[in-house]
Amino acid sequence: MLTQAQIDGVIAFHGHHCPGLAFGIRAAEWAFREFGRAEDEEIVAVVESDMCAVDAIQFLNGCTFGKGNFVFLDYGKNAFSFFRRSDGKNARLVLRGGLLSDLREQEKALLPDDLEGRDRIRRLMIDRIMAMDFDEIFIVGPAQIPMPEKARIHQSIQCDQCGEGVMATRILNDSRQTGGRNLCVPCRK
Repeated sequence: MLTQAQIDGVIAFHGHHCPGLAFGIRAAEWAFREFGRAEDEEIVAVVESDMCAVDAIQFLNGCTFGKGNFVFLDYGKNAFSFFRRSDGKNARLVLRGGLLSDLREQEKALLPDDLEGRDRIRRLMIDRIMAMDFDEIFIVGPAQIPMPEKARIHQSIQCDQCGEGVMATRILNDSRQTGGRNLCVPCRK
C-alpha cells in the first residue's frame, strides 16, 4: 500500500491529479509490490502510451529514460509491462477496455456538465479508481515482448550536415541514401 506522501509526490512530479495519473498510481503500486523499486536498472518498465499514467511509473518504480530502464513504445495503448532482470519475472498490465469512458459516463449522469461539474466528475473518477479492486482496472498477463537489453553507452559521431554529435546507433551512413555522409535523423528527412 502506498503512503499518502508517495501519492502526493507523484502528483507533485506530474503537476496535477487526474484519472490518468490515478491509473498509473495503481499500476505502479502493483508493480512496486510484485517487482520492487529500481534503484538502478534491475526493474524495467515498457509503456505503450505517453498518457499521464507513465509519470507515476517513473516516479514510484524508479524507471527512467536516463537509466535506460524506461522504454516508450508509441502504440497508443494503456498497457504497461514490467521486468525484473535478476530472475526474468515479467508481467503486462492492460487497462480494461472502456473503463475510463464508462467511469466518465457514470459520473456525468450524476452531475451537471458545467465547469464545476466537470471538476467534481474528475475528482469522483479519481476517488473511484483509487478505491477499485485492482482486477477491476487491469488485466494482468505475461509480457508480450522480450526483456529490453541493458542500457549501453554508444560512441558519438558528428553529423556531416548539422555538425552536432549524435549517438552512433542513430546515424545513417548508407551510401545509396546519403552519398557516404553521416546524417542524424532530422538531417536525413
